[in-house]
Amino acid sequence: MKILIVEDDRNIARLLSEELKAWAYETYEIRDFSKVVEEVEDLKPDLILMDISLPFFNGFYWTQEIRKNSKVPIIFISSHTESMDIIQAMNFGADDYITKPIDVAVTRAKIQAVLRRAYDYKIDSNILEFDDVYLDLSKACISFGEETTILTRTELMILESLFESKGDIVMREDIIEKCWQDENFIDDNTLAVNITRLRKKLRQIGKDNFIKTKKGMGYFLEARDE
Repeated sequence: MKILIVEDDRNIARLLSEELKAWAYETYEIRDFSKVVEEVEDLKPDLILMDISLPFFNGFYWTQEIRKNSKVPIIFISSHTESMDIIQAMNFGADDYITKPIDVAVTRAKIQAVLRRAYDYKIDSNILEFDDVYLDLSKACISFGEETTILTRTELMILESLFESKGDIVMREDIIEKCWQDENFIDDNTLAVNITRLRKKLRQIGKDNFIKTKKGMGYFLEARDE
């Protein structure tokens, strides 16, 4: 699902983009704030995150213009918390409203809810399964049999990559990029420490030797022999 971020604060836009990419959304940022409608028409996003205070014209104006030709879901983002601003946003065609400072978890939940309503979009990927082990993305936990353990955000993202590969090797570089985007001080040792912690947690729920190392390449999940 493609998400277009119309936000002139680059720090906020970058935060949203990086977090949403980590949850498998494609994200794009507006570069020319005088041509928002043109960029929407070119990209054809599945959802728009629209700031209210923008250069040239505000988010209300752009939403009105977009609504002339598109029903794409729009979630407003603003530091305005007054009820009249929220009502005005809805009257201009917004599907939901998020206030600053940004709570990424709330933002992601609202995005999922709006996508479900707009496209009957089923977030089946909230629970991933491999070899009778279940990874719950929404609750940040992993389960095997009757045992469950809670995961840190980084552990969850590592396992998400491994579960999605379904037993194929995931390169170390790809995992590092997913978990620590643009953090240049991260190295293989940081990843190895997290893998060690994950293996310990998996051992505690009865799933030893679940994560395998491919020397010089990366990691993969191994199913038990039938």
